[in-house]
Amino acid sequence: MKLLSCNSNIRLSEEIAKNLDIPLTKASVRKFSDEEIFVEVNENVRGQDVYVLQSTSKPANDNLIELLVCIDALKRASANQITAVIPYFGYARQDRKPGPRTPITAKLVANLLTTSGADRVLTIDLHAGQIQGFFDIPVDNLYAAPILLSDIKENFNINNTVIISPDVGGVVRARYIANRLNTSLAIVDKRREAANVSEVLNIIGEVDGKDCILIDDIVDTAGTLTNASEALLKVGASSVSAYVSHGVLSGPALQRIKESSLKELVTTNTIIEIKNENKNKIRRLSVAPLIAEAVKRIDNHSSVSSLFN
Repeated sequence: MKLLSCNSNIRLSEEIAKNLDIPLTKASVRKFSDEEIFVEVNENVRGQDVYVLQSTSKPANDNLIELLVCIDALKRASANQITAVIPYFGYARQDRKPGPRTPITAKLVANLLTTSGADRVLTIDLHAGQIQGFFDIPVDNLYAAPILLSDIKENFNINNTVIISPDVGGVVRARYIANRLNTSLAIVDKRREAANVSEVLNIIGEVDGKDCILIDDIVDTAGTLTNASEALLKVGASSVSAYVSHGVLSGPALQRIKESSLKELVTTNTIIEIKNENKNKIRRLSVAPLIAEAVKRIDNHSSVSSLFN
């Protein structure tokens, strides 16, 4: 088994390698002066099972092409099996046609990964589960929920806690957390007027005097979470925190979180920490042990799903 890291989140790759007690494969992943990407693997990988580590986060296009070029290099170097380990799967929100003459880019990305030579994909909390069906190769979709649950139990009085889904689409995810904590669930009824713009309408459920925890898979511009926080406090919530799998935090996100009534945003390190991130309000949990265990199980041909039983 070999681990090869691309450039999107080297710190996470190093943590995974440390958990597996193996070094990262020596490779040069760089750009020419005209911004073309070049990869050179500096170790023999013939007949090896190789795990390529790369989140396709911002800059999404550069990171995606970097991953594809790495996979191609490994394929041409006669690697036995190539697993694309993509902690954050970019373009996952483009999983359907929102209108006429629009693409399904998540399917295109799946095609590109397969065509480049990937034999398997390992990812965390796909935005839409059906994306697994876009691939003609095995996809292992891990869940960050156990990591988030453990942190919630350490930092909250569960008896006075309510789990909040920030929209109707996230109810299944939030209900799973609420059931595991044996606590109640509430829903923010939200209408999205345009991309990255949201309007909170009302709260479904009892939150008066409670510590509320918003659960979501992606925080991008943070409009949904900050609006939901304001709405919850207006109806009597004692405090509002947010637990999110992937901290994209683009555009005005950092400023919105800084100025918001959110007590804390807890996310994971599937995406590298943003420059000037407010450590007082934003905290990141490591997914390295989870990914390392999944890689170990795939390499040993044992069950990955039993991680979440």
